[in-house]
Amino acid sequence: MSRDPHRFRAFVVADALVVELYRATRDFPAMERFGLQSQLRRGAVSVAANFVEGCARPSQNDFAHFVTIALSSASEVRYLVDLAGRLDMVAVADAERLTAAYGAVIRQLQALLGVLRSGRKPKAESRKPVS
Repeated sequence: MSRDPHRFRAFVVADALVVELYRATRDFPAMERFGLQSQLRRGAVSVAANFVEGCARPSQNDFAHFVTIALSSASEVRYLVDLAGRLDMVAVADAERLTAAYGAVIRQLQALLGVLRSGRKPKAESRKPVS
C-alpha cells in the first residue's frame, strides 16, 4: 500500500522548509561547508525523505518507524537552526521563523505518530492532495 506523501500536511511543510533552509544557509562561511551547513541541509532533507520512504512502506508499523526517524531529524534541525542563529550564521529573523516552523512540523509528526500507534488510519489519506 503506497501512500501519497503530499496528502499529509507534515510532509508538505517539511518539503517547503528544505528549500527555505537551503536559501537561509546559502551564505554560510566556507569553513562550515562540511560542518554545520551540511548537517542542517542533510537533516532538512532527511525529514522529508524519510516521510516519503515511510509512505512507500506496506505496513502502518513501517510507516510509523519512518515517521519516527523524520521526527528525530526535524528535532535535530530545529536545534541546529537555533544554534546557527546564535552563532550569527543565519539571520536572527530567519532562525526564529525556521525554528518555529520546525516546531510545527514536530507537533504534526507527533500527532501522526499517535494516530498510527493507535491503529487508526490517518485522516489525511482520504483527502485530496494539498496544493
